[in-house]
Amino acid sequence: MRKYLIIFILGISIAGIFSISLLPDQFVDANSRKKIHFTETLTSLQDPGQGHESHQLAIILSPSEGTIYDGSLTYTASEPVQVVVLHEINKEDSKGQPIWTIDGKKIYGLSLIDKEKNSGSFEFTGAALALHSSNSDKFTATVSVDGWIRGQPTEIIFQQIEPKKEITSFNLSKTNVAATIPMHKGIFNSSAVFYIITDSSDKELGKKITEKQGWTVETAPPIADAPETALQKIFVFTNGISGEGIYGYQSEVFSKTPSQESEYSALNSVVEVSWKPGQNKKIFESAEEILEAGDGGRIEIKETNLVINAPQIIWPEGQMVVREDTEITDHSLYTGGQITEINKEDMTVTFIAHRGWGPDGRTIYYIVTDATPSDPAEMMGVTYAPVTSELLANPAAVDLFQFKNGIQGSGPMGFQPGIASAAPGDETYSPIWRIYNVEWNNSDDAKILETRFDIDSFSEEDLLTVSIARPMNSDHLVNCPFIDPFQ
Repeated sequence: MRKYLIIFILGISIAGIFSISLLPDQFVDANSRKKIHFTETLTSLQDPGQGHESHQLAIILSPSEGTIYDGSLTYTASEPVQVVVLHEINKEDSKGQPIWTIDGKKIYGLSLIDKEKNSGSFEFTGAALALHSSNSDKFTATVSVDGWIRGQPTEIIFQQIEPKKEITSFNLSKTNVAATIPMHKGIFNSSAVFYIITDSSDKELGKKITEKQGWTVETAPPIADAPETALQKIFVFTNGISGEGIYGYQSEVFSKTPSQESEYSALNSVVEVSWKPGQNKKIFESAEEILEAGDGGRIEIKETNLVINAPQIIWPEGQMVVREDTEITDHSLYTGGQITEINKEDMTVTFIAHRGWGPDGRTIYYIVTDATPSDPAEMMGVTYAPVTSELLANPAAVDLFQFKNGIQGSGPMGFQPGIASAAPGDETYSPIWRIYNVEWNNSDDAKILETRFDIDSFSEEDLLTVSIARPMNSDHLVNCPFIDPFQ
């Protein structure tokens, strides 16, 4: 994958800008200066620069040693972009300034013109020119350049940036597999809600739900410690009218959906509802109806200390993203959505299950249902759940380590798979993950790490740096239930 990106971003895609037949018209020899003038439409690809792996880049003028470009750029793009100008510098001169590098050896000074506009004009001087987007969605741009090349012949347009040594890659078998999960049908304000149940704070409740849905609910004791500000309510009926609810009675009623963005949480505090003797039973269709009946003495409402992870798949005003590319392969990206199919007739939803490592090196698979902040959630195509940030310093969230550089692989940032600090069966397991970035201080030292002990050991030897992820300068937490996709 990395070779593909390097070759196409920094080579073939640039060559595609200019056909050989047009070279005589576009370049006019003027001793060491050559005129450049063209208009072309480009499509971005993943930025190969270290630390930019989740970004997109469209190279307009490719770097070449000893070459300087200057002139004017006019562009229009399908989404807001930044103009990138690279400057050739020595590695020892790179301290204290923004840089761009593929391999940590060939260093470029980075000028990132943070206009974030869909169109504009810009005067430039530098060793390379590109357009950049800080999210992972591809963009297209039409660019017009009028300027000069100094210091290199016209072949520069075909030159590629390549690491001096081949980058090591590592892929697990069955990196991504299908996980088909049973859906339940609940109610919110008289409308249907389709949802899944993946985790329970209580083992006995988890067993009851597992038996009912025929699919394993994992026990996650820490989510019982989540503060009320990070929870919403699910009303569960212990008697009354028979139905498809958890206890065999009417369907569950939710207090919120993702349409109430600032209040929605996949972690639901279980509220048990029981009809009192002699009452005329009915189907409740909203939380307000239930509370009103409780005030009227018709039902008993019991708050419990039980919490379940019940991400909503479809709600009255929306649903989770279904991927356009529904084929699941070892190379399926994290972008574009996590669901390949929602089947209301069979009451199932199929997620991509991603493979990683538990704390002791055992294989785990996880799905992604919601996240905060908004940019990572949008990138992955999952629900944005800002209240999850309330769990940053709470035991209900557990550490998950993702790699920013090193060995290329199937992790979300294009490197080796991540490592979790807990797994199902552990008392500390939770589906809510506090994301940490792991970065090798020198990529040449990179090795495949499989356990939490590996991370701690190499960190103590000052070979890698571990830091809490802060995309958008915000707390980054993800709801990634660990599941068995083969059940």
